[in-house]
Amino acid sequence: MIKLVAFLGNYGAEYELTRHNVAWQFASQLPFYNRLSFQQKFKGDYAVVETQRLAEWFAETGIYAKKDGSVANIPDGAPDKIYFLKPLTYMNLSGESVGELARFFKINLDEILVVHDELELPIGTVSLKWSGGLGGHNGLRSMKAVFGSADFWRLRFGLTKPTDRDIADYVLSPFTADERIILAQEFSQTNGMFAKFLLSTNENQQRILQSWSKKKIVEK
Repeated sequence: MIKLVAFLGNYGAEYELTRHNVAWQFASQLPFYNRLSFQQKFKGDYAVVETQRLAEWFAETGIYAKKDGSVANIPDGAPDKIYFLKPLTYMNLSGESVGELARFFKINLDEILVVHDELELPIGTVSLKWSGGLGGHNGLRSMKAVFGSADFWRLRFGLTKPTDRDIADYVLSPFTADERIILAQEFSQTNGMFAKFLLSTNENQQRILQSWSKKKIVEK
């Protein structure tokens, strides 16, 4: 089960609304985000929440609960706490921050969910993935360099790879107004899956993976 969620991005006001920071943008719109008490440590901003309390927040905000609206059951073997991390190392050194926190709290690589942007997917597409290639993503490269393996969970938000401009310039530029409308729909429809995944057993994680391996949320 997931013990740590790492949202990859670049810190600084100039990067806040850029495509490369879509994971931070997703984090900031989570209905329970303002309840997280972040502190600066492990080369990043991190927060820790008791799993039971997190499940209560999911129900209160309406993103994940039982059919009658009550708090979802916490599976046997679930961690007592779940950590949320925004590395402040810049994207290409993200693994250093994730690695420090994971080592300190004894979190295994397969218990980590990394949220990041993905050029190889079109905008409007969300993909849950286990392990695999790095796709030229510097944040993922840093993760593999630090942990020695790419065997971690990824939640990927498509950006659409440009054919007429420099990649670095593209990912470090802001989303257009039309793209932000797409993102708002995308985030809203992803919140429930994200919450459910955090409270899922390994078996249920595989079921969610099948449904969200490449989920087209909205057409551009």
